Amino acid sequence: METPVDITKNTDPNAPSRKKDHIELAFKSRVEQSELDSRFYYEPMLAAHPQDQINESFKFLNKSFKQPIWVSSMTGGTALAGKINRNLAKACKDFGLGMGLGSCRALLESNEYLKDYSVRKDIGDQPLYTNLGIAQVEQLVADNSLYKIDDLVRKLEADGLIIHVNPLQEWLQPEGDNISQNPMETIHKVLDGVNTNVIVKEVGQGFGINSMKALLQLPLQAIEFSAGGGTNFSSLELLRADKVMQETYKKISSLGHSALEMVNFYNDALAELGDKVLCNEVIISGGVKDFLDGYYFINKVNGNAIYGQASAMLAHAKEDYELLHNFVSAQIAGLALAKNYLRVR
Repeated sequence: METPVDITKNTDPNAPSRKKDHIELAFKSRVEQSELDSRFYYEPMLAAHPQDQINESFKFLNKSFKQPIWVSSMTGGTALAGKINRNLAKACKDFGLGMGLGSCRALLESNEYLKDYSVRKDIGDQPLYTNLGIAQVEQLVADNSLYKIDDLVRKLEADGLIIHVNPLQEWLQPEGDNISQNPMETIHKVLDGVNTNVIVKEVGQGFGINSMKALLQLPLQAIEFSAGGGTNFSSLELLRADKVMQETYKKISSLGHSALEMVNFYNDALAELGDKVLCNEVIISGGVKDFLDGYYFINKVNGNAIYGQASAMLAHAKEDYELLHNFVSAQIAGLALAKNYLRVR
C-alpha cells in the first residue's frame, strides 16, 4: 500500500520567503494599462521557455553572426578607450557579434594610439570595421590619398570602413571641420577608389527619406541608421560650445528622425526603388535601449537587419569584462524569450 502524500509538508524551502515578498511587493508591482507595451502580441501558449540562447549562425556583412547585435562605433585615443575596445571585442568573439570602432582619424598619420584600436586578436574572426568622418574622407579625396584608407584597413586587420556623415556635429564642434562637398559625391569617389567594404552611418540624428533613397542605390556593405533617441553628437558638441552658440542652436537636438521613422523610410524606399537597390543590409541603431527595442525593429524592417547599441555597451565596457559579459548575456537571453513569446503587431 502506497504511503499517502502529506500535502501539509512544505517541499519548497523558499516558499515562506517568496510568499512574504509577494505580499509586500504586490502594490509596487502594478502595471497600469497605459504602461503596457503595445508593439507586441504576447503569446504564452505557443512555446516553452527557450532552452538554448545561442541562435544558429547567420550571414551579415559576409561573415557569421550568432546574435543580431552590433556594437556601434564609440571612442579611441586614450588608455580607457583601449580597455573599452578590448572588452567590446572580446564580447563580440564570445557571443558572435560585430563591432565598429570609434573614429580612427588619428591613425591616418601616426601609430601613437594604434594599440587602442588593434583588437583583431580579441575579436577573432567576427566583423570589425574602422571608422572615419566624412570631412576627413573628403580631404583624402582632395589630396589624392584614398590609398590611406586601404592602408588603415590593413593596419587594423579590419573588414572595411565606416564613414560617419556628421554635418551638424562638425558645424557645432568648436574644432569642427568644414564639409565643402556633397557627401554623396565624396562617397562615390571612395567606392570607386578603394578596395574595401564601406558602411555609411550618421551620428545620432539619422537620415531623411531622400538621403535614405540615395544611400540604398550605392553598392555599400550596409547602412547604419544612428537615429535620434540615443547619444546625439551634435548635442554633445553644443555642450562644449560657448553660450552664444548654445543659445542659438539649443533646439538642434530635436532635429532628425527616430529609428521607427527610419524603418518606415527604409521599407518605403525598398518598395519604390525595386531593382535599383544595391545595398540590402541595415544596422538599426539610435535609441535602441534594450533587446525589446532591437527585436521590434529587426522584425519591422523589410530587409536583412541587425540592431546596434553604443551607450549601453559603453557603460558596461568601462568596468571589468565580467560586467559586460553579464549584460550581453542577459540581452541575448531576453532576445530568446522575445522570439518564443512575442509577435510584432
